[in-house]
Amino acid sequence: MHNHLFRRTVATTAGALLALGGTAACAEDGSDSTASTAETLGVVAAFYPLQYLAERIGGDAVSVTGLAPPGAEPHDLELSPQQVGQISDADLVVYLSGFQPAVDAAVEQEGGDRAFDVVTVEPLLDAAGDDGHHHGDEDEHAEDEDAHEDEDAHEDDEHTDGDAAKDPHLWLDPTRFATVGDELAERLGAADPDRAADYTARAAELRTELEALDTEYTERLTTCERREIITSHAAFGYLTTRYELEQIGITGLSPEDEPAPQRLAEVIEEAQEHQATTIFFETLVSPSIAETIASEVGAETSVLDPIEGLQPDADGDYFSVMRSNLDNLTVALGCS
Repeated sequence: MHNHLFRRTVATTAGALLALGGTAACAEDGSDSTASTAETLGVVAAFYPLQYLAERIGGDAVSVTGLAPPGAEPHDLELSPQQVGQISDADLVVYLSGFQPAVDAAVEQEGGDRAFDVVTVEPLLDAAGDDGHHHGDEDEHAEDEDAHEDEDAHEDDEHTDGDAAKDPHLWLDPTRFATVGDELAERLGAADPDRAADYTARAAELRTELEALDTEYTERLTTCERREIITSHAAFGYLTTRYELEQIGITGLSPEDEPAPQRLAEVIEEAQEHQATTIFFETLVSPSIAETIASEVGAETSVLDPIEGLQPDADGDYFSVMRSNLDNLTVALGCS
C-alpha cells in the first residue's frame, strides 16, 4: 500500500489503542472520519472531468477532492494554502499540465511521483488558430491505433516545447476520455494493489458507456444539413475532429478574450455563408457576444458546454451534459 495510506493506518491504530471503547463505538455508527480515511485512497483532481473520472473509477475506495469549485472557470484557478496542502497529502493527484498554471506549479513542488498528468496518456491536439480553425490535426484521431501510438512521443514533445498552444479539452472525445480512464485505473491500482482489480473493472464499465456515447454521436451526426458550428471560444476541436465537423470559434482557446471587431465581422460573414441557424455559447461564459452575432445574422443562441465545470446547482454529470450537447448540435445542424 502507498506510504500515505500506511501512515494514516498507523495513526488510526494508535488512536484506537488510546481511545479504546470510545473509538470502537464511533466506528460502529460510521462517525469516525479518521477510520474512514484510512480505508480510502485520497485523490485530488484538478477540475471537473478528471474529478468525475476519478469518482467513477475509484468508487467507494477513493475519496476525491476537486480543486476547481462548481461554477468557476478552471483556467484561472488560484490555489489556497489548504489546497496546496491537499496536493501534498494526496495519494494521487490527477491533473492536465498546461491547463491550470497554479496547479502545475503546486504539483511540481508537492506532487512528486504521486502526480498523474493525463497528457502523458493522450497527447493534445494543436489549438485552433486565430481564425478559429484547427490546423493540421483534423485527421489525426481517424488514423489507426498503431499510427496513433507511433506518434505519441512526438506529440508529447510538441506539448512541452512551448512552440504551439495545445487544446486541453480531450474529454470531449469520449474515446480519448476512456483511454485516460484506463490509465487512471492502473495508477490507482499501483497505489492500492488490494483493490486493483476493482479499479480495472470499473474503468472497463466506464469505457463501455463512453463507447456507447461515441456511437450515439456518430450515428446522430452522420446526416446533417450543415457541418459547421459557431462557438463562443475554440474549445471543441476534439469533438469536431472526432465527428467530422468544422469549428468556427469567435475567440481562441481563452474564453475571457474579447474578439477584435475584424474577427466579429469575419464570424458574421461565415455564419451567413454557412446559413447558420445557431450561435453557441457556454454555461461559464457570458452569452453577450454570441447574442450579438446571432442578432446580426438572424440566428438563435444555444448552449454547447465544454464541460470544464458544472454549475453549482447542476444535477447532471458528464454524460448528461454530453447528451444535452448532442441534442443541441442535431437541432443546430439540421441532422435527420
